Formats: sequence, structure tokens, C-alpha cells
Amino acid sequence: MPVNIKKQIIKKRAPAKTNALLTDISGMIEKTRSAVAVTVNAEMTTLYWNIGKRIRQEILKNKRAEYGKEIVETVSQQLKLDYGAGFSIKNLRHMIRFAEIYPDNKIVSALRRQLGWTHFKIV
Repeated sequence: MPVNIKKQIIKKRAPAKTNALLTDISGMIEKTRSAVAVTVNAEMTTLYWNIGKRIRQEILKNKRAEYGKEIVETVSQQLKLDYGAGFSIKNLRHMIRFAEIYPDNKIVSALRRQLGWTHFKIV
């Protein structure tokens, strides 16, 4: 049964005082869910910046373009196995570029709650 229909059935059965209580509790749940989503997105943005920075350091340390290509491919393969498709070569390159564009973590920290990963990828 769809959630909206369940809500309607429950509210119809509940007395008026209970409806007000349910409305208040539902508001708390929705507010917390939104806050959790913002926090998760901010932490993921920081994680992606750190991954990009770390890979970039490894590539620059060896100063070979071919090595950079190899390392990104190898890291991507392993991370995809361990953590899923979000760590594709394309996404890792976005992370590296992100760390190049914003080399100072203070800038990322200031913006990460206002902008999600998708916004940073577009830049």
C-alpha cells in the first residue's frame, strides 16, 4: 500500500488530539531526515575532495602521465569492487579535478553544506 494512502487511513482512524501529535512527530522526522541528508552530502563532498587530493598527490609524486592513467584505472577497479559504481574512472577524474580547482580544504569546508557533489562536478 502506498505511503500516502497509509497516512490517510491512520489519520482518519486517529482522534483529533492524536492527529496533532502525529503531525508534530511527522514534522520532526522530516526535519531530521533533511538534516541527515545535508550532513551526508557534506561528508561525501569532503570525502571526494580528499580522494581527489590523495590520488593527485600520488600522480604528481611520480610525474608521469602514463602512471597517472594506470593508477586511476587500478584504484577505480578496486574501489568499484569494494564500494560500488560511484568510484568509476570518470568519477575519480572528477574528484581529482575537484581537488585541483579547490586546492584549499577551507574553501570546500565553507561551501560543502550549501553545494552538493553534483554542483562541484559541474564546475
